[in-house]
Amino acid sequence: MRDIDAIVIHCADTPASMDVGVDTIRDWHVNGNGWSDIGYHWVIRRDGGCEKGRDESVSGAHVRGNNSRTIGLCLVGGKGGFNFTRQQLAALEAKIIDLTRKYPHARVVGHRDLDGAKECPVFDVSAWWND
Repeated sequence: MRDIDAIVIHCADTPASMDVGVDTIRDWHVNGNGWSDIGYHWVIRRDGGCEKGRDESVSGAHVRGNNSRTIGLCLVGGKGGFNFTRQQLAALEAKIIDLTRKYPHARVVGHRDLDGAKECPVFDVSAWWND
């Protein structure tokens, strides 16, 4: 098992009207970016459905310089600001609880907390999680 020290929250930077899942994002990452697979370990759709991306045993491709010790979760949406649904936030909370049980030393952060050039996921994850 990999030694995980952070659970990193991302957004897909898609409009609120667009619902995509693992298959579409995998296509963007593989065919658009030339990566070997989707960069995230989990994708949370607009209806709160949680889809598995990369296996957690494999390093992701979601935050440069930090992939080997992190798990990446992506919320669909975020283009134009905070437009996530109640269902997504409930699913995000449940998935974080599950992951922090599995990886008890992992902190919960946003992509922007590890890369100051990013706005992703368009909200302060630490403040939201600790509230």
